Amino acid sequence: MPDAPELDLAVIGAGSAGLSITYVAARLGLRVAIIERERMGGDCLNTGCVPSKALLAAAHAASAARRAGRLGVRLPEPEIDWAAVRAHVHGAIAAIAPQDSEERYRSLGAEVIRAEARFTGPGTLEAGGRRLTARRIVVAAGSRASVPDIPGLRDVPFHTHATIFGMEEKPEHLLILGGGAIGVEMAQAHAALGCRVTVVEHGRVAGREDAELASVVRDALLTEGVVLREGVTVAAVEPGPVLVLGDGTRLRGSHLLVAAGRTPNLGGLGLEAAGVRATARGIATDTGLRSLTARHVYAAGDIADPEGIGPRYLTHVGAYHAGILARRILFRLPARVDYRALPRVTYTDPELAQVGMTEEEARAAGREVRVLRWPFAENDRAIAEGRTEGLAKLVVSTGGRLLGAGIAGAHAGEMIGLWTAAIGRRLSADAVAGMVLPYPTRAEVGKRAASTFSLDRLFAPRTRWLVRALGRLPG
Repeated sequence: MPDAPELDLAVIGAGSAGLSITYVAARLGLRVAIIERERMGGDCLNTGCVPSKALLAAAHAASAARRAGRLGVRLPEPEIDWAAVRAHVHGAIAAIAPQDSEERYRSLGAEVIRAEARFTGPGTLEAGGRRLTARRIVVAAGSRASVPDIPGLRDVPFHTHATIFGMEEKPEHLLILGGGAIGVEMAQAHAALGCRVTVVEHGRVAGREDAELASVVRDALLTEGVVLREGVTVAAVEPGPVLVLGDGTRLRGSHLLVAAGRTPNLGGLGLEAAGVRATARGIATDTGLRSLTARHVYAAGDIADPEGIGPRYLTHVGAYHAGILARRILFRLPARVDYRALPRVTYTDPELAQVGMTEEEARAAGREVRVLRWPFAENDRAIAEGRTEGLAKLVVSTGGRLLGAGIAGAHAGEMIGLWTAAIGRRLSADAVAGMVLPYPTRAEVGKRAASTFSLDRLFAPRTRWLVRALGRLPG
């Protein structure tokens, strides 16, 4: 390390993780520089969360208009103005962009360097022809779309999440390679906006999620007219674009979206010059996000691989990592990653939200568990709104402690926070069942599921005998 570094902290990458730790460091008066080679705000603002949710909002509005007849409100088939939809998407980006802008971070006291950064040695970086020295360096360079090694794929035009929102024309028939969160969200969005959509997935759609809950999303996609080809492989891609499946079937579309996962942005960082070890999964760190091989270097967000458990490609994980780094770097306090209560949401309609262990994960880990369910079909608010599809599903230990929670239904993402707190604080199903929630709300579905844990005991013969005995006492 240099004797007198010019910076207390250098941050590579202006996405969620990088911006968050820079904000805290700058507000506390540290000498901090954030280095970004592309756009401030990273994927989330420019090509991920914000544009995708804006596009989905337009799609959900169209779907709601089509469903309005169930409530006695008859509307004509929605007219999709693709240019206006695109304007809404890019307007959402523009409205949020000032929060992530160079101007804002410079006003906080941070130095913003718009260039590519690479390590030139321990504690030293080169960015835009300038040599920087720093006491601590945080690598938050994010990730990019993975492109599978399929013959012919790189020879035909295709989109990823980074380019799909820039399409000026509405796709006539969108082929989507991959049925994970991005794939199913974009499938439903484009189908609701009047496009033909076919999803090709080698497993099942939403394969990472609980199968019972994922079936709710699958049914919604089919209702929207999305064609699902599950359990198939793509042998080749030909101009058209045409997907040639393993069984010889040929699927022709007008546009192709590759949604086959993500890859950390490790290239060009010069990590070896600083002695930073990385694998294809990301920079190897301890649970406190410090590099295992370079003590002055930390990693955060999509590029961090703490203790080999792999990255979590979620925007809120970047902000979570920033909080850990603030405690460790700025205040020298112990802090470590704990994904036990990490929520995730697939923003289809209905949404699918999960936190903690799924039923399959718990049983694979050898846990003896009970599974508690309650359907939206038995929720008064859902019935009143005519949206009764889905359910809440809780995974609890035999003693009743919450291990996992999943909700498939309208607004599930807004309800998962309660279960994130409950699992994080190691609460029991009975503790949540004892909460008082406003009526009528969809949140009652989860509470009703939790209450089923004790119902067998409550109405058991022994309890019935006790109540009768107590009833004979005077007073």
